[in-house]
Amino acid sequence: MAAKKSERVLVQEWRDVLSLHARTTCELDRALHEYGIGASDFEVLDVLAESTPADGGSAFRVQELAAHVHLSQSALSRLVARLEKAGLVARGMCGEDRRGVRVALTDAGRQRHAEARPLQRAVLKRMLDERATAPGA
Repeated sequence: MAAKKSERVLVQEWRDVLSLHARTTCELDRALHEYGIGASDFEVLDVLAESTPADGGSAFRVQELAAHVHLSQSALSRLVARLEKAGLVARGMCGEDRRGVRVALTDAGRQRHAEARPLQRAVLKRMLDERATAPGA
């Protein structure tokens, strides 16, 4: 019986994580709408603005970016295409591997990120604080 209860607790904890993620993503999508972006869009802008690619350059390879934002390469490619169309990122060929694509923030992307960042961080703080103070947390 103890093993079954432990398994139930494990599954419930997992479902709580999924629920928090879903609620937070919805909140972020609503909050970031005024900036014309969603949670995943912001996540890409945030990585580009605040992280350094493995090679120390200023642009991320799409594969490297996918590992940071936890999207499939195809989903990320579509997202990057939308951000590029909006003028927030620029894509270019990798110098060392002509098959690869690099993504970098544009000045407009850097500005949009800077404008949206305080709101995004406030939503994260509120959602994570609510989780920490929820009964059973």
